[in-house]
Amino acid sequence: MIVRTLEETRGSERETVAPTWTSRRLLLRRDGLRFSLHDTTIRAGTETTMWYRHHVEAVYCIEGTGELQDLESGRTLPLEPGTLYALDGHERHIVRAHTGLRMICVFDPPCTGQEVHQEDGSYPLLQDEGATQGRRAEEES
Repeated sequence: MIVRTLEETRGSERETVAPTWTSRRLLLRRDGLRFSLHDTTIRAGTETTMWYRHHVEAVYCIEGTGELQDLESGRTLPLEPGTLYALDGHERHIVRAHTGLRMICVFDPPCTGQEVHQEDGSYPLLQDEGATQGRRAEEES
């Protein structure tokens, strides 16, 4: 069983700070699950271009307002508490934060915790040496 608090991640190697966002990675690849779980805040008045070409991401907004622009279709959708979006087609997108946004994000494959957006907006596909990938399957056999 894994038990961790958001407070434990603050200021630790599980917290990544970028110019427009801060992500606290509650679950990472090294935890042995098939996904990672992040509590991410996006600063008010910012715009972040992203493209998860190596990952599928699901995002659930729990605080704030903003908008999501799908760069594939041109469609723009409002973001507010209770809104979920899933980038199941690896869509290039922009998140604009009208107020501070707080999002719960799930990534598959799981992130290592070292990822930051590259120039094209994507995360690289990293493998960390401390990973216990497949631990759950090993425990069950």
